[in-house]
Amino acid sequence: MTITKDTIIGDILDAKPEAAPFFMEIGMHCLGCPAARGETLAEACAVHNVNADDLLAKINGN
Repeated sequence: MTITKDTIIGDILDAKPEAAPFFMEIGMHCLGCPAARGETLAEACAVHNVNADDLLAKINGN
């Protein structure tokens, strides 16, 4: 699976559960909430004032 800024968080967590701590680090503590799982990575980063490219690099192991 290719993870991009447009990938839905729920899909990211299903494919790479090890990414959960990265979301927790940005203050996204409700990863089980339907609203949180339905956001794109870019939307979550915008809400939490985080650089989406930086988070994407962590998730993809870059």
